[in-house]
Amino acid sequence: MQAPTLEELAPDGHDLTRDPYPLYTALRAEGPVHRVLVPGSGECWLVVTRDAARAALTDPRLRNDIRHSSSWRTDGGHALGRNMLQSDPPQHTRLRRLVAGHFAPARVAALRPRIEDTARDLLAALPARGTADLVSRYALPLPVTVICDLLGVPAADRAAFHTWSNELVMPTSQEAAASAAGALAGCLTELIDRKAHTPDGTLLSDLAAASREPVAADGTTVDEAPLTDEELLGMAFLILVAGHETTVNLISGTLHGPLTHPDQLGLLRADPGLTGQAVEESLRHTSPVHASAFRFATEPLDLAGTRISTGDAVLVSLAAASRDPLHFPEPDRFDITRRVQGHLGFGHGLHHCLGAPLARLEAETAVRLLLAHRPSLTLVTDPATLTWRTSTLLRGLAELPVRLG
Repeated sequence: MQAPTLEELAPDGHDLTRDPYPLYTALRAEGPVHRVLVPGSGECWLVVTRDAARAALTDPRLRNDIRHSSSWRTDGGHALGRNMLQSDPPQHTRLRRLVAGHFAPARVAALRPRIEDTARDLLAALPARGTADLVSRYALPLPVTVICDLLGVPAADRAAFHTWSNELVMPTSQEAAASAAGALAGCLTELIDRKAHTPDGTLLSDLAAASREPVAADGTTVDEAPLTDEELLGMAFLILVAGHETTVNLISGTLHGPLTHPDQLGLLRADPGLTGQAVEESLRHTSPVHASAFRFATEPLDLAGTRISTGDAVLVSLAAASRDPLHFPEPDRFDITRRVQGHLGFGHGLHHCLGAPLARLEAETAVRLLLAHRPSLTLVTDPATLTWRTSTLLRGLAELPVRLG
């Protein structure tokens, strides 16, 4: 008997795209692990409690490489090359080591002036009065600019790169996703080749050099095998896509929280020092990365009382786990004074988000400067009418229309 989809488990008429959390509450009440069907990916075990999620994300018997799947025939989807998200130790360790230094807190902190300048330029370009969409005018171009600067993507290519990236993470059709994958692969390959022949100190230039001789972020030679062409393409693809798609959702989600909770907006206006806590609460309350990548059992195992067979797929709902009432009192309440500890907004374990320090800095900067620049900002539509864009892994606002004041 085929497992039900989440849509089939939801009450009649309930819009999971707009609000999946009541269903997660109901599932948690029945148990930590559930068999569900994910359209386009097949059946899997869905993990919805925080303790079970942390256990799954640190269990070495659950691996990210799809070749451990019992149903594996091809790599599936349209991911380019081989990247860290698809890899396990020792390959994952080697790949992560080559780029980890570029995203270390001290290295990221040095980017603050550039991030602030970019945010101020975007704010200056907003109309003096009237309305504007904060996703397209602010939450999107800020992280696109930052990650493309870091990688060394020319300004003329950035709009196209985002369009292709967006199609890959939230595909409109298999044909469109395949076309986007081909176009993005071609442009990245050409750009990597240019960086290899004309180094310019950008991350993509460093990665191209690592395909000849692995070098860490501090310039020292790493005792590892050089990146293959497939790994180089995969690394560039993953950093480009993960470096902005998730942060767009985080910035817009962090703005959505206070704008739909006037009491919290008042607190934030009165004390901008709460901005960092607002980002953490948004990561917990409105997870921009909705679920982990699929993991696959390499042997039979017990996960929170559920028997997982060899080759079974496991999907960890980071969103559901971060609203587990056993760890977060009144979990559905958005509260920027909450001392959030242990949310799974950036995942957990070996695959904890490498770019977390950068995403936090971008979101905190974006929210703080926006409220300083437009202190009377208000939402201009009923929150229930806002459109959310979702995929298996991501969830974020399509637009956030505001009155600028």
